[in-house]
Amino acid sequence: MVRRWIETSAWLMGLLLVLFYGVSRAWSERARVEGIEAFRQIEAAHPEALRLAAADSATPRDVDKSLWSEKRVSAYAESLTVPGVPEGLLRIPSLRLEVPIYAGETEVNLDRGAGHIEGTAALNEDGNVGIAGHRDGFFRVLKDITIDQDVFLDVAGRSVRYRVVDISIVERWDRRVLAPTAVPSITLVTCYPFYFVGSAPERFIVRAERYEDGATSVVAGGSET
Repeated sequence: MVRRWIETSAWLMGLLLVLFYGVSRAWSERARVEGIEAFRQIEAAHPEALRLAAADSATPRDVDKSLWSEKRVSAYAESLTVPGVPEGLLRIPSLRLEVPIYAGETEVNLDRGAGHIEGTAALNEDGNVGIAGHRDGFFRVLKDITIDQDVFLDVAGRSVRYRVVDISIVERWDRRVLAPTAVPSITLVTCYPFYFVGSAPERFIVRAERYEDGATSVVAGGSET
């Protein structure tokens, strides 16, 4: 009798854990979508943005975590419980990447998206905009990036188009890649090697330069005109 009660209790506990996991995953994904939508609502103060945001809001994008480490998947879900609105969105259509950009390289910001590197140009200014991301999270897809691929930065009611011009690997202490540039640029930074066990010794750098006609009207949901 006691044994049957123990088995029944264990079975019920397992069922409850599975149910809780499913609800948690759904809730955390919804929190991410709401964070991006909050950003888009701020952008919607721009009349054209408002029109496009309304059309796009019914089709939120899911995050593809198939390349992520288990640790990063867990940290991502936990980070979504922390309030915060992105400063902008980074998109690389060829890599199916859409990631919110938060102010600063805090651990929470890098878990839930990408971080705008302090001391580099503001997202809506000319210069060299530094953006950091985790190699075992959103930025792992950068392992497949190539020269001439398009990169889009959505901020302040505009979508600005860039093209990848350089890919390099530097020592982790080398910050020369973040120096100001004459040509408006984005510099993406992540640890390298991508699958290194432990603290990675190097940094993977992607430099993209803005098209002369790169600024386009907005963007909610990643549309360009």
